[in-house]
Amino acid sequence: MIRHIVMWKLKAEAEGKTKKENALIIKESLEALNGVAPTLVDIEVGINHPETPESNYDVVLNCTFNTVSDLNEYQVHPAHQAAAVYIKKVVEARVCVDYDF
Repeated sequence: MIRHIVMWKLKAEAEGKTKKENALIIKESLEALNGVAPTLVDIEVGINHPETPESNYDVVLNCTFNTVSDLNEYQVHPAHQAAAVYIKKVVEARVCVDYDF
C-alpha cells in the first residue's frame, strides 16, 4: 500500500478569496474525488485548526493507493487535474511524501 501525503501553505488571499475560503474549496474539491478516481482507496483532507501556530501548513491531504502505479494514474486523472488547477493558483508552498506501509 502507498500513502500519499501532501501539505499546502496557502496565500493570504488568492482568486478573490481568503485563505480560509480557499482551504474549504480545496477540501471539497479533493474529497469529491472519492469514488471518482478509481485507483483511490481512501482520502482524508484536513484544514489546520485556527488555534494552532501560524507557521503550520494550512491544508493536508492523506490518500491511500494499492500501488505506485495507482498513485501515478490518480495524478493524471481528469478530476484530479481539475482540482489541481485551482490549488496551484492559491498555494504558496507545497510539501509531499509518498511511502509504503
